[in-house]
Amino acid sequence: MNSEFMEALSTLEADKGIKKEVIIEAIEAALISGYKRNFGQAQNVRVDVNRDNGSIRVFARKVVVEEVFDKRLEISEAEAQRINPHYEVDDIVEIEVTPKDFGRIAAQTAKQVVTQRVREAERGIIYSDFIDREEDIMNGIVQRQDHRFIYVDLGKVEALLPLSEQMPNETYKHNDRIKAYITKVEKTTKGPQILISRTHPGLLKRLFELEVPEIYDGTVEIKSVSREAGDRSKIAVHSDNPEVDSVGACVGQRGQRVQTIVDELKGEKIDIVEWSEDPVVYVANALSPAKVMKVNVLEGEKMTQVIVPDYQLSLAIGKRGQNARLAAKLTGWKIDIKSESEARELGLLDEENENDELEEFTNEENER
Repeated sequence: MNSEFMEALSTLEADKGIKKEVIIEAIEAALISGYKRNFGQAQNVRVDVNRDNGSIRVFARKVVVEEVFDKRLEISEAEAQRINPHYEVDDIVEIEVTPKDFGRIAAQTAKQVVTQRVREAERGIIYSDFIDREEDIMNGIVQRQDHRFIYVDLGKVEALLPLSEQMPNETYKHNDRIKAYITKVEKTTKGPQILISRTHPGLLKRLFELEVPEIYDGTVEIKSVSREAGDRSKIAVHSDNPEVDSVGACVGQRGQRVQTIVDELKGEKIDIVEWSEDPVVYVANALSPAKVMKVNVLEGEKMTQVIVPDYQLSLAIGKRGQNARLAAKLTGWKIDIKSESEARELGLLDEENENDELEEFTNEENER
């Protein structure tokens, strides 16, 4: 190594952020192993790299003893004092033992160490960049696939889209551009591993944040999301500003905002409902598009009994129970749905309030 090599290390420090001293210390450690491997395994040595001109010297380190049993590790007090009269027993004496052809070994070792450190630094930079992007979405380009993963290029790294995180209504082709939700960033021996998803509820949330300025600036808040990817989702929104229509803001003029998200999710239906701290109102909203007559809350069981008109029963439950299932996930309440006629048979409708409830429901229907 020479002064040009040291200058190169300085440049590397500026460009890659790898400390010059860290690389030199790593080279010294690697050269110690190289020396022991090639010139005497049992010897205790120290390698010194000159920080200015890059010259390398190897020193054998020997303990000063009264009687020598191993010449590779020990030196007699008399011999040590011939080097320096101040040496005493138990002191360490360093004797230069730099081999003539050690430069070739040093050059190869330095190259390997630098290459390894640069690779580690680049991996560290990528990891640092992406660990802050967990639970965020990124644009990617589909590269290839096997029986386990779709490999998606995110620019600096190739992310993995597992089979379980792929939407059932999507097919992925080479060079397709997709938006994906970063679920996990891990450090591995081969560098950072990025796991992404197209089915995670967080993807839907982030898409609304991108598409709806009122959500991005905090005027409208997403309270909850439930999703059966590729088929249907529900999202509950709320605004503390009474002048802001949170549902309308998410739908957009002529439905443009929500339609953009539906298109990104390949036709996935999205119900946007108004959140409420009142479980009666919230559960009724969550069962949209079904119309609800009455909600009975069983606080201790975290359960609600919902009564709907007979003709709304199938809509409230949904295909294969999907609407009720998504509403329960959205609200965090168990939902037991009963038709009006069944509820009357079970005495769940209060006769005194029944006419008022039916009238209120009819008025709401007429307003719509």
